[in-house]
Amino acid sequence: MELKIVIGAGQQNNNPGWIHTQEEEMNLLNREHWRERFLPNSLSAILAEHVWEHLTYEEGVQAASNCFNFLKPGGYVRCAVPDAFFQNEWYQNMVKVGGPGPEDHPAASHKIVHNYKTLSSTFKDAGFDVVLLEYCDEEGEFHYREWDENKGFIYRSKRFDHRNQNGKLGFISLIVDAIKPG
Repeated sequence: MELKIVIGAGQQNNNPGWIHTQEEEMNLLNREHWRERFLPNSLSAILAEHVWEHLTYEEGVQAASNCFNFLKPGGYVRCAVPDAFFQNEWYQNMVKVGGPGPEDHPAASHKIVHNYKTLSSTFKDAGFDVVLLEYCDEEGEFHYREWDENKGFIYRSKRFDHRNQNGKLGFISLIVDAIKPG
């Protein structure tokens, strides 16, 4: 049996057959939460859509290390975060550290806005191999690699976000697959 979990699922249920978790029950940084629910090397996949930006860089590495310990060899984390290199003023204002406005705004707890280099190194520092799926480079050029949504659906992506229409990108994510070697 494949065990696949969604971290910080919120109200989304776009991944049937996956275990959907919330921060209170499955905190990325709380090793006891991991131990209470899973055995080391038992998970096939972990999905985190717009979660890692709520962690500092160091916390992100710690969270990636926890994921690494509980994934089977060949298992992966599909991680999507706001992209620091997406050249859209409205978007950057929405995703900036501290958020665009009141404390109850979802972005108010953003601690970092990753680019493809920082997010990749977060996972590499924990031992993962990283495959970039969607990202912008330093010049703001968008790069896309075909990916299978059945291996972890990301709504805030080129293909699925309703704000991306008529060939114009309105909202994207930096998306990586971090794969445990073996």
